[in-house]
Amino acid sequence: MYMRFPQAPGLPLESRRSAWRGAAVLTVLAALLVTAGCSTRRVSGPAPVEDRGLVRPADIVPLPGAENAGKPGYYTVKPGDTLFRIALDNGQNWRDVQAWNSLANPNAIEVGQVLRVQPPAPAPHSAPAVASTPVSPAGVVSRPLTDTAPAAAPIPAPAPAPAPASAGADELNFVWPAQGAVVSSFDETTNKGVSISGKIGDPVVAAADGRVVYAGAGLRGYGNLIILKHNNTYLTAYAHNQALLVREDQAVRQGQKIAEMGSSDTDRVKLHFEVRRLGKPVDPIGYLPKR
Repeated sequence: MYMRFPQAPGLPLESRRSAWRGAAVLTVLAALLVTAGCSTRRVSGPAPVEDRGLVRPADIVPLPGAENAGKPGYYTVKPGDTLFRIALDNGQNWRDVQAWNSLANPNAIEVGQVLRVQPPAPAPHSAPAVASTPVSPAGVVSRPLTDTAPAAAPIPAPAPAPAPASAGADELNFVWPAQGAVVSSFDETTNKGVSISGKIGDPVVAAADGRVVYAGAGLRGYGNLIILKHNNTYLTAYAHNQALLVREDQAVRQGQKIAEMGSSDTDRVKLHFEVRRLGKPVDPIGYLPKR
């Protein structure tokens, strides 16, 4: 783009130079306007931004059993929990807890998940059907021909009411599970039972009649462990064994050899023995006979 400079031969030389300079300035301004018009683009608005960190309420999936949190008979999983530990602390067989919560994998529990730790209430029984009594035709009742009136049927005596269960119905008389000396006493915070000394292979016996609800090494800090359930109130635990001589769901008798003493998952040969009353650890010395 260019502009024709003014030609005025009759004007003085200085006037012509001023006219040329003005024309040159106009030429430069026109060129700048054209360049700006070519480089300017229309912007309709900022590009949309997707916030991938935004969590919508519909995306939040509650953990199983969340509606039962805080209710009696339920437990909310905390960091570090295992199903075995939860069952032991609530006086239950871990397999029962697994079944009550329909857990396909007992190791697949999540922090915040709410588990049932007490058996569900049994379904109410329906009322038995009442048998209909046949009626004789025309309402006639047959009766033997006799002059004596029939003897009145005896009224059955009421059944005796069942005797109320004693408050101590589940109380037990335990025996010592091993013969060694007590080398570590009960402490609610650091030691939930007592430790009994001995030698490798010394017998470990059941402290009372019961059923094996756990036999294995899946509970950290206990080594080879046996847990017996004696009734709805009491469990006993036998830890750090060298060998386990019973299997899960096996019934055992008081004094029966169930394991051999060892040092699994500990620093010395000993038996760690616990008594749990309604899932809570109690001092075994208060339940064992004096020596």
